[in-house]
Amino acid sequence: MRQALHAEWTKVRTLRDTKWLVAAIIVLTVALGVAVASAVSCDKEGCTQDTTKLSLTGVMLGQAAVAILAVLMVGNEYSTGMIRTTFAAMPGRSTVLAAKATVLASLVAAAGTVGILVSLLAARFILSGNGFTDEHGAQALSLTDGSTLRAAVGSVVYLVLIGLLSLGVAAVFRDSAVAVGIVLALLYIFPILEHVVPDERLQRRLEQIAPMTAGLGIQTTRNLPALPIGPWEGLGVLGTWAAGALLIGVLLLRFRDA
Repeated sequence: MRQALHAEWTKVRTLRDTKWLVAAIIVLTVALGVAVASAVSCDKEGCTQDTTKLSLTGVMLGQAAVAILAVLMVGNEYSTGMIRTTFAAMPGRSTVLAAKATVLASLVAAAGTVGILVSLLAARFILSGNGFTDEHGAQALSLTDGSTLRAAVGSVVYLVLIGLLSLGVAAVFRDSAVAVGIVLALLYIFPILEHVVPDERLQRRLEQIAPMTAGLGIQTTRNLPALPIGPWEGLGVLGTWAAGALLIGVLLLRFRDA
């Protein structure tokens, strides 16, 4: 496993697009979070917005860069034919995928942590200038608050799981364009369907099984009973999607030609 990890780290480190995609995870996460925080305000009647969730809105955009990075870790090797060399050097195909998953998770966790911490720090100052103060009943964002800490840590885990889901999809379909399209469809089409379906029970069920809607429930810090599924349970739904994709990917890697 150590050799596989070293090989995958070397490949991803020398991949031309890696540094740009890692930077994009951070920049997109922070940029959208700052934009949303700048657009909301609080008046003297009180502040009811979930400021933590608003500050972390950028995760919805940063996850696209995560998906692309994960897909390219598999798709590039298939497009160039290098995957045959990889499997010849390391016949254990499940070990190869596990090494890719480990390297990817480490990169995404690092980039996600930076993006989320900067988002919260920037939003803390922006929101205080927009009226979210103690006088209006709004506490400043702080990781010492249990709900905010849970949302921040959960958001990092969310991005890692999105990466693993994308890696599994890439292992199944092998084509980068197809895999990216499928992952983005899984993430963004469900919320559209939730607003199109007229039946409220079906809407709620879609919210409970959709990888993005369920997973991002981890960011909610107010009115938790209104959520279609609990914060950690929702993250578990996304984890199930990721585990399922990786399992199918491992099986196909083992039983079909490279």
